[in-house]
Formats: sequence, structure tokens, C-alpha cells
Amino acid sequence: MLDHVFITVTDLKRSIALYETALKPLAILHEVDYDGKDGQEGHSDLKGFGCNNRIFWLRQGQANAKAAHVGFVAQSEDEVKAFYDAAIAAGATDNRKPGPRAYYDPRYYAANVFDPDG
Repeated sequence: MLDHVFITVTDLKRSIALYETALKPLAILHEVDYDGKDGQEGHSDLKGFGCNNRIFWLRQGQANAKAAHVGFVAQSEDEVKAFYDAAIAAGATDNRKPGPRAYYDPRYYAANVFDPDG
């Protein structure tokens, strides 16, 4: 089980807006911010999405397109579709439309998008 994930983005405000919209159907909300000055010298400011100490963090910097792949849990095919539609509406681009991914598992249903940094 993951504790946290960091994604480096080139435009923090744009990415916050996208993830706030895209993750809302999955009940993953922008819950916590971390001020970098509270950490070690040079620590980035972080914008966190999640709850129960399971956090997906955004930080400003030079993004490396396709350097990360993150999967968020959805409770139903309808939630997958709602996430996909919300992400596309918020500025993400299609990487694979919602549908079964039986090559992973017969029950696996997913959608894939690229955020503005790829």
C-alpha cells in the first residue's frame, strides 16, 4: 500500500484546478497544503489531495512527461466514467477511454488521461 506520491508539475495553479475537478467524482479532495519553509532547506511547497494519511502531492518544478503513472481507486464503472469526463473537461487529454482492461484482471475497468504535463 502506498503512503504518498509526489508529482512535479510546471504550473501548480493549473494542475490544482485540474485535479480538484478530476478527483472530485472519486471523493478525493484537495485537503492539505504543506509549506516548504517548515521542512528541510529548499523543500518545495506541496498541495495534497486525499485523506486518512494517504496523500497525492503536487509540487512546482520541471516536470518529466510520463515519469509517473498513478492509479486512483474508483468504486464503480460509473465513477471511472465520471472521473474521465471531469478530467477531460478540466483540461486533461485522453490516453485511453473508459473500458475493461481484462489483460490485467477480468474485473479491471479503467480510464487513462494525461494531465497538462503529460
